[in-house]
Amino acid sequence: MRFLRTTAIAGTMALASGGAYAASVTVSTDATALANALLGSGITVVSASLTGGNGSGSAGATAAGTFTGFGATGIGIDQGVILSTGDVQDAVGPNSSDGTSTSFGLGGDSDLNALIPGFSTFDATVLTINFTSDDDTLFFNYAFASEEYNEYVGSPYNDVFGLFLNGTNLAFIPGTSTPVSINNVNNGSNSAFYKDNDPSDLGTPTPFNIEYDGFTSVFTAQGAIAEGMNTISFKIADAGDRILDSAIFIQGGSLGTTDPGVIPLPAGAWLMLTGLGALGVMRRRRNRA
Repeated sequence: MRFLRTTAIAGTMALASGGAYAASVTVSTDATALANALLGSGITVVSASLTGGNGSGSAGATAAGTFTGFGATGIGIDQGVILSTGDVQDAVGPNSSDGTSTSFGLGGDSDLNALIPGFSTFDATVLTINFTSDDDTLFFNYAFASEEYNEYVGSPYNDVFGLFLNGTNLAFIPGTSTPVSINNVNNGSNSAFYKDNDPSDLGTPTPFNIEYDGFTSVFTAQGAIAEGMNTISFKIADAGDRILDSAIFIQGGSLGTTDPGVIPLPAGAWLMLTGLGALGVMRRRRNRA
């Protein structure tokens, strides 16, 4: 019987301390290498493909790669694969801009268009993995981050992503059928799953040492595996226009048939419990190009 479940990983965020090692991103357009970086136990990769910005943006920007050392930045995942609507190298903190953006001039994705009826997507990045397994359930951990926060919450610029297992989206807010998106996870909606990092609202330095202005908690996605060949597609795109970047962080080694559970924090990091009160700061608006 098919079933879907998404849970939020409990626990605190980690911030770098003293000798904590630095976060870094390595660009990659090798779909097989990216698939292997995600590979956990219980599945066998048959093939992989990648589409998206491949050195076609400004200064040779690339929309996919691997990351390390991010467990101490606040994103909650130490290493894995990052897919973006812009240049993945911009993910590294500190948050020095409220509007980091790269346009590749590429098209969108029909599956993502279907998640936001009435709007078009652009600069889609898609990693697709075909695999087999003798088990019946697939798991992986992920987090979503965006420069569209906080100014464009509730607007048509609702950058969208989907995590499609055999055509069925797994990216839902825990315990609901509501897709994870900027308009659905923010300071006003499902805020328990949201980390605010907007320099226009909070000032600098921002609470978390990552470029994106906001991001979700780490979620565990789960879906049923069919007999024979299966396909998992990680998709992300700009919505409404081509500017302001969003990204998916997928935990390395978590794509498999064993529930990855709570992610261990990296050595050299310290735990912080933080509550950000209402700031009453007027959010800066900007013109869309």
